[in-house]
Amino acid sequence: QVQLVESGGGLVQAGDSLRLSCAASGRTFNNYPMGWFRQAPGKEREFVAAISGPGGRTNYADSVKGRFTISRDNAKNTVYLQIDSLKPEDTAVYYCAAKYGTLVTLTPETYAYWGQGTQVTVSS
Repeated sequence: QVQLVESGGGLVQAGDSLRLSCAASGRTFNNYPMGWFRQAPGKEREFVAAISGPGGRTNYADSVKGRFTISRDNAKNTVYLQIDSLKPEDTAVYYCAAKYGTLVTLTPETYAYWGQGTQVTVSS
């Protein structure tokens, strides 16, 4: 079992930066690829970024490449999402998720564990 708790969201202005954190329970955190997803009002949950268990492989949605950076600190059982140059269209609830296996995947259905989400609101 893995429990995930996100933090770091808030109300910011366009152009600002945020760092989201996701704290995980479990002694084998570094075995789980981790992902960040987001869901805006009235839209489906979409992939944002993912990182392999050891942290050597990452994958990003085309819409966030160059502005978002996913990283992890396995000693702290935490995965991060650095978001720069925020845009109003980044407004959403951001979720972190953990999956079994070694593949870094993009689809929510492949992730087994989810946090409760953290709200990011970007004003123009």
